[in-house]
Amino acid sequence: MKLKCLLVDDEPPALSILEKYIAMVGQLEIVGKCSNAFQAMEVLQKKKVDLLFLDIQMPKLSGTSFLKTLNHPPKVIFTTAYKEYAADAFDLDAVDYLVKPVSLERFLKAINKVTKASLPEVEKELSPANNGFLYFRAERKMVKVFLEEIVYAESLKDYIKIYRASGKPLVVKQSMATLEAMLPEHLFVRVHRSFIVSIHKVTAFTSQDVEIAGIEIPIGRLYAASIQKLAATGK
Repeated sequence: MKLKCLLVDDEPPALSILEKYIAMVGQLEIVGKCSNAFQAMEVLQKKKVDLLFLDIQMPKLSGTSFLKTLNHPPKVIFTTAYKEYAADAFDLDAVDYLVKPVSLERFLKAINKVTKASLPEVEKELSPANNGFLYFRAERKMVKVFLEEIVYAESLKDYIKIYRASGKPLVVKQSMATLEAMLPEHLFVRVHRSFIVSIHKVTAFTSQDVEIAGIEIPIGRLYAASIQKLAATGK
């Protein structure tokens, strides 16, 4: 199951950024793009929408006022250039409040809130058995990577190297923090500032390191709690 997303913003550049980010997450699907609340109302009447990305300051009707008119609104993430509306947004039970320009890392944290808080079935979609996947920009193209193929990831300054069960490692210009936010917590764990591992592919571990794909990866002092997560899997 994919989350059906509706984007509502009167600024084309803001819509473009959201489109770009959503394209990187295989579990999200755009069902409509609107420049005002009235267009959004028409889409909501015709299509199923799970998640609404909603600007606040728009012509004719603000995002917060529009949300108040909906009897059964979808989950909402507000996107705005103004911090002062945050209290109003959360009073309307918004999942999150993103201030423009929205970074990829902050966007992914908001998406994680949606999947954890209200759509647990998405985690099933992300399980290895169901072939969950993500897209990464590498070699001048968007590359689909199935989660079950990821063994571990290593930080290389401004890049990360994603080691896969088959095929050569994928080198991506991205931070470890961003990757950590993209990966589902029940499948992956960060064990070191430079390493994230697939929980299901760990073959052994101690308090100092984990064994995966025939190599030993150190467990950082700040990530000692990851041991508990590994132990919980019965590894």
